[in-house]
Amino acid sequence: MASPPLMNTYARLSVAFERGEGSWLYDTQGNKFLDALSGIAVCGLGHAHPAVTQAITEQASRLLHTSNLYTIPLQEQLATKLCKLSQMESVFFGNSGAEANEAAIKLARLYGHNKGVENPSIIVMERSFHGRTLATLSATGNRKVHAGFEPLVGGFVRAPFDDVEAVRTIAQNNPNIVAILVEPIQGESGVRTPADNYLAELRKVCDEQQWLLMLDEVQTGNGRTGSYFAYQQTGILPDVVTTAKGLGNGVPIGACLARGVAAETLKPGNHGSTFGGNPLACAAALAVIDTIEKEKLCQRAAELGALMRDGFRTELAGADYISDIRGQGLMIGIELDRPCSELVVLAKVKGILISIAGEGNIIRLLPPLTLTDSEANLIIGVISKLIKIVAADDRDSPRSQGS
Repeated sequence: MASPPLMNTYARLSVAFERGEGSWLYDTQGNKFLDALSGIAVCGLGHAHPAVTQAITEQASRLLHTSNLYTIPLQEQLATKLCKLSQMESVFFGNSGAEANEAAIKLARLYGHNKGVENPSIIVMERSFHGRTLATLSATGNRKVHAGFEPLVGGFVRAPFDDVEAVRTIAQNNPNIVAILVEPIQGESGVRTPADNYLAELRKVCDEQQWLLMLDEVQTGNGRTGSYFAYQQTGILPDVVTTAKGLGNGVPIGACLARGVAAETLKPGNHGSTFGGNPLACAAALAVIDTIEKEKLCQRAAELGALMRDGFRTELAGADYISDIRGQGLMIGIELDRPCSELVVLAKVKGILISIAGEGNIIRLLPPLTLTDSEANLIIGVISKLIKIVAADDRDSPRSQGS
């Protein structure tokens, strides 16, 4: 059979889905799968949520797109809603997390130039992930993502994640720094959570240095971690926050929010988007936010996430191959002391969709905020059993016996 005319950019699993309902996906053969990945933290309300479906259907029957040459009332409504939720003052809409982060990077550079900094630079973190455009790829702290795409975009200075003293050292030695771009929790590198005071300490440094604190909440936002934005659990306000993924529940939309001087930096002609914030995407996002608020899904994510982490700790208690079980809300990482990529296929066979992050040894779970207790317990039971089987097989393999 000939390969389809698609660029070979994904190592896809051999399954194709034709419909979804809540936490479940159904493939073309009629098999059902519990989606513990939510389309990589996108479908926070699950699949085919009635409120989102209704909003998309009604808006599609009226108007899809006009461009940002004209006033878009739904965009203004969404911006107002997001600013109220975030305590930010203005919003730029794009189509993805990478675009939202591109806007933040451009904003920071213009902020620096406006201050008279000739070569403004942004501190970014090792092991971070900010996107796959050239600028966001360059900001990402992962050599594997960079390889083959040099020369990278300059203007980024790397620091270890969760190391405030390293940031202070950079401040003493680099007068070109104008901002910090950081994820409250590193998702792609394995749900890495920093110390409780990390963001507060970065806020202090930024205030001392007159830098912008820019938070990448593409994955952690929209209720995923137990509050609408993860930073809302730390007692601080960033200058810029970006989000996407769960904002549209599958409809592409990204947002770069700002306050203070950052909210006033970009002017007409500095940045733009053809599709960003069009009526269809904004209608979907408004329905998502309304549902999160009405169904108290931030609180639900916090409670269910704690239940799941406790459940995994109970099931895997005493297992010497488990390095850590961590996370916040429904963003959960289970770190093994060995590679475990085979778990993705094994879990699929058992009807559960997961992913592996980090160095191939961390199970990443991002289930819908609408997950039921029984579905959560099913994930805990099946994944825990598979982890034990893989660990036992690895221990009995010739490799582990030194032969």
